[in-house]
Amino acid sequence: MRVLPKTISFEWDEGNLDKSYEKHGITPKEAEEIFVSEELYVLPDIKHSQKEKRFIALGKTQEGKQLFIVFLIKKEKIRIISARRMHKKELQKYEKSKENSKV
Repeated sequence: MRVLPKTISFEWDEGNLDKSYEKHGITPKEAEEIFVSEELYVLPDIKHSQKEKRFIALGKTQEGKQLFIVFLIKKEKIRIISARRMHKKELQKYEKSKENSKV
């Protein structure tokens, strides 16, 4: 099942644009970087999808920061809601998904 739009583009809500940097030190550029990474793991965010369908992305920036991102797709654009560094359990899930996807 394809989750991400064919063409990767972003739309930022004014309220979320600086929030991840202020709270977690993650810039919008870093958050966007993981969506073009070959090692991107996307899963549904069932817990927070009551009003709109949300997803979780686990991936690495070009500098190696391992990020946990909550996002949604709106009009074929990725709208990032929050971005932070992965916690230990998320990092383990990410590493396991990389191992399972190797051919």
